[in-house]
Amino acid sequence: MKILYACLLLLFSINIAQSQNVSGTIVDTSGMPISGVNVIEEGTTNGVISDFDGKYMITVGKNATLTFSYVGFNSKSIAVNGQTTINVTLEDGVNLDEVVLVGSRSPKRTAVDTTVAIDVIDVADVTTQVGKVEINEMLQYAAPSFNANKQSGSDGADHVDPASLRGLGPDQTLVLINGKRRHQSSLINIFGTRGRGNTGTDLNAIPAASIKRIEILRDGASAQYGSDAIAGVINIVLKDNIDELTGSVSYGAYNTNADVDISAFGEYGAWNTDGFRLDTEKDGNAIGKDKNFDGGSVKVTANYGFKIGKEGYANFTTEYLSKNKTLRPAFEFRKGFGEAAIDAFNFFGNVLIPVSENTEFYAFGGRNYRDTDAYAFTRNGGERVVESIYPNGFTPRITSNIIDSSISAGMRTTTASGWKIDISNTYGKNDFHYFIKGTLNASLEDISPTDFDAGGHSLSQNTINFDFSKYYDDVLSGMNLAFGAEYRTEQFEIYAGEEASYGIYTENGILITDPANQTQAEDDMGNPRPGGSQGFPGYGPANVVDRGRSNMSLYADAEFDITDAFLLSAAARFENFSDFGSTINGKLAARLKATDNFNIRGSLSTGFRAPSLAQIYYNLKFTNFVGGQALESLLSPNNSPVTASFGIGPLKEEKALNSALGFTAKFGDFTATVDGYFIKVKDRIVLTGNFDAPQIDNVEAAQFFANGADTKTTGLDVILAWKTTLDNGSSFGASFLGNFNDMKIDKVKNGALDEQTFFGERDKAFLLASAPKSKLSLNLNYDKSWFDTALTFTRFSEIELLDFQMFEDPANYGGFDQLIEAATDTYSAKIVTDLNLGFKLSESLKLNVGSNNLFNIYPDQQDDWTEAGGYWDSVQMGFSGSFYYAKLNYSF
Repeated sequence: MKILYACLLLLFSINIAQSQNVSGTIVDTSGMPISGVNVIEEGTTNGVISDFDGKYMITVGKNATLTFSYVGFNSKSIAVNGQTTINVTLEDGVNLDEVVLVGSRSPKRTAVDTTVAIDVIDVADVTTQVGKVEINEMLQYAAPSFNANKQSGSDGADHVDPASLRGLGPDQTLVLINGKRRHQSSLINIFGTRGRGNTGTDLNAIPAASIKRIEILRDGASAQYGSDAIAGVINIVLKDNIDELTGSVSYGAYNTNADVDISAFGEYGAWNTDGFRLDTEKDGNAIGKDKNFDGGSVKVTANYGFKIGKEGYANFTTEYLSKNKTLRPAFEFRKGFGEAAIDAFNFFGNVLIPVSENTEFYAFGGRNYRDTDAYAFTRNGGERVVESIYPNGFTPRITSNIIDSSISAGMRTTTASGWKIDISNTYGKNDFHYFIKGTLNASLEDISPTDFDAGGHSLSQNTINFDFSKYYDDVLSGMNLAFGAEYRTEQFEIYAGEEASYGIYTENGILITDPANQTQAEDDMGNPRPGGSQGFPGYGPANVVDRGRSNMSLYADAEFDITDAFLLSAAARFENFSDFGSTINGKLAARLKATDNFNIRGSLSTGFRAPSLAQIYYNLKFTNFVGGQALESLLSPNNSPVTASFGIGPLKEEKALNSALGFTAKFGDFTATVDGYFIKVKDRIVLTGNFDAPQIDNVEAAQFFANGADTKTTGLDVILAWKTTLDNGSSFGASFLGNFNDMKIDKVKNGALDEQTFFGERDKAFLLASAPKSKLSLNLNYDKSWFDTALTFTRFSEIELLDFQMFEDPANYGGFDQLIEAATDTYSAKIVTDLNLGFKLSESLKLNVGSNNLFNIYPDQQDDWTEAGGYWDSVQMGFSGSFYYAKLNYSF
C-alpha cells in the first residue's frame, strides 16, 4: 500500500510540475474587452469563458495549445510553450469554428460539430467581394441549395423575388432574425414562377449592410422552430459593432446585348435588323433604343454603432437603392419584358442594454420602403385597347408601394443556478399596395383614366416567446436542456382599390351592378370590353378580406454529449392552430466524432407547414395570358362555396419526413462537409390548373388552392474549402459548393377531378423546376495587403418547362406524348463567371470593381409559347445578362 501511495504521489507531483496557470485579457481590434470568449485546451474538454472584463485564467499543461473562439470573430490558436500570460486580440470575421445560434440551443455548439448541416456566411466579406445588390442575389451564389431569380410578367412576383432551399417552396423555409421568427410577405405567387401557389419571406426587405452573418440550417427543423421549417431555417444575425462608421457607395448596370436569333421569328422579334431595341414609352408607343446598358443601379449604405454602458451597444443601418428597369428581347405580343425598377429605403437597428450583471434588454427591427415598377403583358389591339387613348396598343405597368416593418424586444437573464431565460415579443407587418399605370379600363372607353389605385393586401404577425435553457457541465460530458412556449397571431387583409380599377361599365359609363339588366360596353365588332385596370385588375368590395388566426406551441429539446465523441440531440414540439387543429412533431439527431478531425452526423425528423392565410383567403379576378391570348380567370378563395362546388376541399397542413446523413472533416487548412438528404412532403399545397367556368359571370376559367400533391426530394450538399498563407504574406483560398437535387411527384391528389386540369403535366413541370438538378460553384480568392481578387464559376444544370403549347389539341400533334414533346422548353446547362477586383486605397477606403455574369450568358432561346412571353423564362441564372459595377467601401 505504501508503494502504491508513493507511486500515486509521484504521478501527482509530475502532473503538477507539468501543469501551470495561464491568464490574460481578450480584446477586439479596437482594444475593447470581449466577454464570453470560449478558451479551450485543444484535444480536451478543459475550458473556461472570459469574464466581463475580457479576463480569463485556465490550468493547462506547459505544452498545451489554447483555442480562443467567439461569435463574430475569427478563432485563434496559440501554443502555451511555458507562458503564464497570454493576451489575445481577436479579429472580426466568421468561420466554421464559431458558436452558431440556429440548429442548436447549446451555448457551445459550432457549425462543424453540430448534428445537422449549417452554412455560416460572413456577409461583410461577401458584400465586398461581389456586386450583388440584394440578399437573394447574394445567397444565390453563396449557399449551395438556395435559389432565387427575378421574374417578368408575373404580377407581384416581379417585385418580391420567390426564393427556395433544396427546390422546395418559398414558404417551406423559415426565416429568423437574431433567432426570432420573421413575418412572411402578404404576396402569394399565382403565375408561372418558382414557388407558384406559395407565399414566402421577403429577404430583400433586410438591408445587407445591417447583417453580420447569415446562418443557413439545411435540415428539417419544425420540431425545433415550428411551421415553415420543412426545407430548413435561415437565421440572419445583425451587426453589433461599435465606434465605427462603415458603408459603401456603388453603381452598376447590365449589358443589354442579348444574343438571340431574330431570323427564327421573323416579324415577331422585338429587335430589328438595325440593332435597335423596341422600348415602350408611357403612352404605349414603340421607340428605338441603342443596345448598350440598362438596369443601372445606385446603392448607398451606412452602418454605425455606439456603446451603451459597459457591455451594451446600439447599432444602426441605413440603405438606399435605386435601380432602373431592364428590357430584354420579347415577342411582339410582349414588348415589355425585363426586371422591375426599384426605389427603396431601408432602416434597421440592433440594440442591447445591460440592466444588471446577468440581465440585459434587447431590441431590433426596422422599416423597408420600396417603390417598384414592372412590365405587364402588352395589349396590342381588340376590345382591350381604346384607340383614341393608345392607337398602337400599350404595355401596362404594374407599380407598387411595399412597406415592410418589424420590431422585436425582449429580456434575457441568467439565474444564480445557471438557467438562461429569454422572454420576447416580435411584431412584423408587410403591406403591398398596387398602382397600375400607363393603362386603362376598356369598358370606360374614351373617358377612362390611365392610372389606377388597385388596392392591395397586408399580413401582420405578432409572436410572444418564452425560452428557458441550461447547460450542465457535470452531466455526462455535457448536457443542454431547453424548453419554451410560443403564442402567435396573424392577420391577413385585402383592401379595395378605386372603383374604376375593378368595375365594369355600360357604354354610358355607369357601373354595372345588375348584369341582367345592364349592358356592358362593346367595341366596334360587338365584343364586350373588359372592365378593371388592364395589366392588373383592382381589388373590389367582393375581394375584401380581413381574417386572422392564432397559434399556441410548446417545445422541448435536449443535447447530450454522451461522451466527448458522441453527441445525441432530441426535440419535440406541439402546435395548435385556431383554424385547423393541432400537430406534434419530433426530431432525433446525432454526431459521432470518429477522430479529432472527422465527424459523422445524421438526423431524422417529422415536420409540417400550416396553410398560409393567403392560401386560404386570397381571391381575385384577373387576366391570364395563354400563348399571348387573354383569358379571364377567377382565383376563388379556399373557403368559398364556389371552390367547394368544384370538388376542392378545405386546406390542411403539409406534412413532412426529413432524414439526413453526412460528415464534416478538417485537416489543417482544408475543411469539408458532405450531407445527403431525403425529404418527403405529403399534401403539398398547389395552385391548380384552369377549370372551365361558364357558370360564373365574366369569367372563362377558375383556379383554386388545394392539397394537391405528394413529393419526394433526394439530394446531396457538398462544401469543400481550403485556404493557405503564401511565403510573401498573401493568402489564397479555394472553395467548392455543390447541390444535387432530385424531386419526384409521388402522387397527384385530384380525387374525382381530371388530373390534367387539376394539376397537369405543365403544372408538375413548374413544381419540379423550382431548382436546377444541380448547382456547382468554384470560388477562387487571392488576398495580398492592398489587393484582392475573387473569381467564381457557377454551373447551373439543365431545366425543362412545359409552355402554353400544352393547351393545344393533342390530335394536331399526333397524340398527347407528341404534344408534350412539342411543348417542352429545354434550357441546357450554363456556366456563369463572376469576377471581382479589390483595391485598398487607404486604411479607410477600398475600391471594388467587377462583373457578375462576365461573359453575358443567357438561358437558351425558346419559341413564342413561353410562359412569360419572352425569348426565355426566368430560369437558372436569370435573363438579364452581364452586370458591371464599381463599389467604394469605407470604414472610419
